[in-house]
Amino acid sequence: MDIYRAAERLMGMRDADWRRHANPVSVWTRFSCLPLIVLAIYARQWIGWWAVPCVVLACFWTWVNPRAFPSPADFGSWGARGTLGERVFLARDQYDLNPQHIRVAHVLTGLSVLGLGPLVYGLIALNPWATLLGLVAIILPKVWFVDRMVWLHADVTHTIPGQALPDPTLPHERIPQ
Repeated sequence: MDIYRAAERLMGMRDADWRRHANPVSVWTRFSCLPLIVLAIYARQWIGWWAVPCVVLACFWTWVNPRAFPSPADFGSWGARGTLGERVFLARDQYDLNPQHIRVAHVLTGLSVLGLGPLVYGLIALNPWATLLGLVAIILPKVWFVDRMVWLHADVTHTIPGQALPDPTLPHERIPQ
């Protein structure tokens, strides 16, 4: 099973959603999703069962976030290019990608998964330091992953990150043999 495509299916992302998610505000606020879920779970010690609607709201924000902002007028920003690169990565079997991009993406995803251990322990034991360690261990590789998706997009589209990009340039798909 491809964990990346499973996450995409779980989120129900369509082309229009990806275009909207390329808005830099969407990309940057996306990093609030996991901390909000974690805070809602951790808050059970203070607010008891009221934490459940907070978790539901945080999960709802996670689903709404890629759809909450308009498509950007310029797709040249770091966040937009990271989003475009992620789309290419998700369809990696349809493109001729440098294998190093795929390896690095897998390593960074693996590093994020390692953060689940301290995060889950911290949430169960209500240990703030383990919880914070887990959050950082998950989020930092994810930021690096997005940065690698910028590189991937630049590599396959022969565009330069940081320069204006009025249309969400994606490479031509490889014709199946």
